[in-house]
Amino acid sequence: MTTKLTGSLLLALAVAAAPALAKGPASTANETATARHYASLIAGEPKTAELTLFFTRMPKGGDLHHHYSGSVYAESYVDFLDMQGYCVDKRTYRIETNKDNVAAERAKPAKERNCLSTAEVYADDHTWRELLQRWSNKDFGNHGALNPPPDRLFFQTFGFFGPVSNANFREGLQELKQRAILENVGYIETMFKMSPFVVNKEFDKQAWANVGDDKAFDAQMGAWLAVLEQDAAFGKQTEDFVTKIHEAAEGIDDERFTMRYQTYVLRLLDPSQVFSSMVSGFKAATMSDKIVGVNIVGQESTMVSMRDYTLHMKMFRFLKSRYPDVKVAMHAGELALGDVPPESLTFHIDQALVMAGANRIGHGIDLAHETNAPAILAKMRKDDIPVEINLTSNAFINGIEGANHPVTIYRKYGVPYVISTDDAGVTRHTLSNEYVLFASRYKPDYAEMKRTSYNSIKYAFLPAAEKARLTRQLDERFARFEADVAGMAAKAVRK
Repeated sequence: MTTKLTGSLLLALAVAAAPALAKGPASTANETATARHYASLIAGEPKTAELTLFFTRMPKGGDLHHHYSGSVYAESYVDFLDMQGYCVDKRTYRIETNKDNVAAERAKPAKERNCLSTAEVYADDHTWRELLQRWSNKDFGNHGALNPPPDRLFFQTFGFFGPVSNANFREGLQELKQRAILENVGYIETMFKMSPFVVNKEFDKQAWANVGDDKAFDAQMGAWLAVLEQDAAFGKQTEDFVTKIHEAAEGIDDERFTMRYQTYVLRLLDPSQVFSSMVSGFKAATMSDKIVGVNIVGQESTMVSMRDYTLHMKMFRFLKSRYPDVKVAMHAGELALGDVPPESLTFHIDQALVMAGANRIGHGIDLAHETNAPAILAKMRKDDIPVEINLTSNAFINGIEGANHPVTIYRKYGVPYVISTDDAGVTRHTLSNEYVLFASRYKPDYAEMKRTSYNSIKYAFLPAAEKARLTRQLDERFARFEADVAGMAAKAVRK
């Protein structure tokens, strides 16, 4: 992307920022009272306890950047051990899945067992506490042990609880649903599971041959796509994948709550695996109204992620041309200075937008380092492409927070945004807490916070009728909330 913007045009974008935000219902007396009360909470030193009360009760339309496996808390994964007949090794904190080994451990006297059941984990306080520090970031900042780098800790947690996160989907989704209802979240769009893939070593050898020639690249991808489309076993894998999602989703939607699912590909794999996973993900999205988009995940700063980034973006571009109606959200620019050499910070958001045709950008925290940052801001505002803001995640993994977070830039230049959680089970927080962090750090007015809640419905990958239904539901929830806040504010004792 080569568009250059002048300083005057950027200023014009900033001044005109507000109309790009979603609009909620018309102002009422209760809304005015609620706005006044909220303003008192962020004035001066923010009153974070009261803000927590406020945002826990405030309706939050949805959570659009949400990973299923990273959102279920470690406590639930420990409960799943017995459900799958597994145990956890108290020496390594890893799950033993071999049933013969589990049976051998069960046959030992209790004092000699190294592999523990759910109840035994809870009964052994040392094992329990140490497990939590490996399966999540609990106690990372407030205990005396030598900690690994936070990004390493974060991404390694998935290897610990992976064996139980790949089953018990109904129980996990129900946990997420009930937690969402308790904090007044009406919709979750979760990155549920990786779509199936196959291996082709010949494709892997030739994958980069035509990256610089779009016509030849598309012909190469088209030939590989034709092979995949003739592969009956691969087609069956995709059908089974869709069936699994539908089975897991049964009983989740009701009058209070709605959930939809993104498939994802893992950017750490070989090119043939990544491309075939993309293909099955795009196909799955055309086969099911429960599957609303495709994403790409995995630590962006690893060698493979960096080496193959442009290759992956061009793969997405090719498949978007074949499946133009499938929505794409993209982890892009989840990088900070020092994570990679500085020149590697200059193009990820740009390529996700221009090459891959992303409909939403996840994280986008390397914005200030991108060569075409002004053009990125202009495109996202003009094309109404939101950025998904994950404050807790960005602070923990990349050390990006406060005035150093580019949400300050996105807001200034009218780029729409949504507030989301990322992996709330690993980082042990809630969507309400993300709103508290946002309000206390950046002090937006109530109208902006309310629009942000509506944005999470506006930018959901849903049909217009579903958005309209959830928006009406949000209107009703806000009317009740603002009436309650106005009543509480009137009764508050002033000192």
